[in-house]
Amino acid sequence: MEGSEGTGKTTNMLAIKDFLESQGIEVVLTREPGGTPIAEKIRNLLLDKENSSLCSDAELLLMFAARSQHLNELILPALEQGKWVISDRFTDASFAYQGGGRGLSWQRIETLREWVQGSVNPDCTLLFDLEVEIGMARAQKRGPSDRFEEEQLHFFEQVRQAYLKLADNEPQRFQIIDAEKSMEAVKDQVLGCIQEML
Repeated sequence: MEGSEGTGKTTNMLAIKDFLESQGIEVVLTREPGGTPIAEKIRNLLLDKENSSLCSDAELLLMFAARSQHLNELILPALEQGKWVISDRFTDASFAYQGGGRGLSWQRIETLREWVQGSVNPDCTLLFDLEVEIGMARAQKRGPSDRFEEEQLHFFEQVRQAYLKLADNEPQRFQIIDAEKSMEAVKDQVLGCIQEML
């Protein structure tokens, strides 16, 4: 599950989990950066507002360090056991945030992607798309902002455009969810995509 701030990913992850479990499917919910004890420590470094001097390359490398741990400790073992893994963000977020938002080379990100995950990719990516101003207003209601949420609107516009470019490049993998609709309408879109996968 991908998308910028305040698009409703977390709420819909729980809806997917409930639906899949009602079909007898074992589900693992996780998030990036994070998902394992070590990766969560890296997440704390990345989100801490006190680390405002963290350079873009270091940010990208930390994201992939967390991802490597996440894959090896949690995602791959779960897949080997036949479970479905639903992640709140994965490598597309690196292309969107570090590529689109920070302006880093997509080729550099692709090199890291190939190194860290090889042929392991999501079977389906739900992209929750929303006007940036609306998403940020929703995110601000959740509580104190993190290091990423402190960025200017232009940063998030770049993130959104990068996500849409990714979806345009891989239409067979991406499903764009209109996150501006009501919670119920968004949930219907999401579960419709999951039912198609089944």
